[in-house]
Amino acid sequence: MNARLSSYVARHPGASGSSAANRFVDEALRMDEHPGVLFRDGRTGRRAVLLGGPDVREMIRAVKSARAAEPGLDAKGIVALVATNTGVPARLIDTAIRYWSSYPDEIDAWIVDIDALEAETLSAWERRQDLLST
Repeated sequence: MNARLSSYVARHPGASGSSAANRFVDEALRMDEHPGVLFRDGRTGRRAVLLGGPDVREMIRAVKSARAAEPGLDAKGIVALVATNTGVPARLIDTAIRYWSSYPDEIDAWIVDIDALEAETLSAWERRQDLLST
């Protein structure tokens, strides 16, 4: 195990053996608490994902969007709408909602970061289009 942890730390600048071990223990406890959630590295950092599905934050973002668009729907209706619109099974959406309910600040912060990244990307694309348009 020490060799694997050392190898992991070597591949992740800024991580120490202690910080990596603490993070993995925390993630294992979260996965135990929320079956169907696991963790994955990606472009925007390490994040909670649904087993066989998208990021938890993507599902929560979709739920919040559905709630804003259809305020009269009950909980079951919102989950059904998100399932229809995303193709993600309702059981996975429920898993994401349960995870979010335990870690709302973390997931909401990720959503804010993604919203900002998308806005920056769109602005850059629009500037390129303006520059190149006739």
